[in-house]
Amino acid sequence: MLWFIIALILGGLLVGALGRLAHPGRDPMGLGMTILIGIAANLIVGLLLHGALGGLLSFVLAVIVAAVLVAFWSRHATGGRRRGLFGRV
Repeated sequence: MLWFIIALILGGLLVGALGRLAHPGRDPMGLGMTILIGIAANLIVGLLLHGALGGLLSFVLAVIVAAVLVAFWSRHATGGRRRGLFGRV
């Protein structure tokens, strides 16, 4: 059980960090929020599509979902005052 939690945190960190890299500009979030966004993206993709897509494609889709979640978080945290991937967000 402990290994599962460690793997979930490390996977969340990796996916969240790649999602932040895919979203341009500065993000007003810390390491904890990056891990939570990565875990959320992994869970969304894993629960919905992992059996249908396989491992590598699921990972790529999780990074894309993490980038979208980072964009939404950035918009929420800054009140919509920054430019992002789709213009003014």
